[in-house]
Amino acid sequence: MPPVTPYYLIYEQKLLRNLKIVRRIGRLSGAKFVLALKCFSTWSVFDLMKDYLDGTTSSSLYETRLGYEKFAKEVHAYSVAFSKGEINQIKPYADKIIFNSLSQLKMFYRSLPGRQLGLRVNPQVSYSRFKLADPARRFSRLGVTDKKSLKKSAGLINGLMFHFNCENDDFENFSSNLDLIAGNYGGILKNLEWVSLGGGIHFTKPGYPIEKFARKLKEFASRFKLQVYLEPGEAVVSQSAELVTRVLDIVRNEINIAVIDASTEAHMLDLLVYQTKAKISTPDDGRYKYMVAGRSCLAGDIFGTYCFKSPLKTGTIIRIKDAAGYTMVKKNWFNGLPMPSIVVKRLDGTIDTVRCFEYEDFLKSLS
Repeated sequence: MPPVTPYYLIYEQKLLRNLKIVRRIGRLSGAKFVLALKCFSTWSVFDLMKDYLDGTTSSSLYETRLGYEKFAKEVHAYSVAFSKGEINQIKPYADKIIFNSLSQLKMFYRSLPGRQLGLRVNPQVSYSRFKLADPARRFSRLGVTDKKSLKKSAGLINGLMFHFNCENDDFENFSSNLDLIAGNYGGILKNLEWVSLGGGIHFTKPGYPIEKFARKLKEFASRFKLQVYLEPGEAVVSQSAELVTRVLDIVRNEINIAVIDASTEAHMLDLLVYQTKAKISTPDDGRYKYMVAGRSCLAGDIFGTYCFKSPLKTGTIIRIKDAAGYTMVKKNWFNGLPMPSIVVKRLDGTIDTVRCFEYEDFLKSLS
């Protein structure tokens, strides 16, 4: 029997397409790739992913530990701010610890002898279609901006991280920004061992100039004699999963509204945060127009308006595409709605329901 809706359905074959692109870029450029767990932490497919990636990068203690235990390759630990207790707990798990500020570096470096340490730098150039996600926005707390202070502290670190992109599919923009970074920070980079260029580069998008991208990375690494790291999240899991839902009711209020058994706020939060429309495959000439809405009590719990080929009815399955990144890591118990199960279609075609969420999970998340 098929799983009970709603559920996230991950296709390993589609995931493999992206992973093969990662491997190709790595072989052409010499760059290493560490999966950004803040985007995707579904460890039931890590056995496939770790054959193509070099490790994981985290934004917290728990993600660091997850990468160490479930991916078991290189582990990079970053946080906007570590507590003293977290630094002590991270020590057994992290290969590289990257600080967000000079003050945090100075606070903790003495307690980390022999460790690979890094600093995040805000190069004050970026690419993002959303101000909310722009790491170089005005008053950004993300990374060091003072180059003089950075130079004075360079002897304490082994590498730098520049995370300056968000869903950037424009190679020329990436290339010109990387040139700016090389010009502004070259004097520091030439004395380091590695550099991370962060994530947010949409190199798995169809038509992206893979060879040019790889050549750019290789030239940058060669110029400064550095190991280059990339921290992809969305690029690795793009178009590899769906949120499978079912119509529960059709409501009429000037237009037809199909209420499904999922919710933007609870199950695809980024749609609500960034005010974007869910990706649902419908024919261009569909005659039957419906607003697709979630079943939470939030008035704005809306996936979008679409034209379907046939009338919708109770029980109709609706598949929401591109549902891997920033979904399962952000799902929550709003309204006490059941969390979608996590289902994987393996490379051999078998369907594996790897996680179901029950009332007891809801109960234990509270007190």
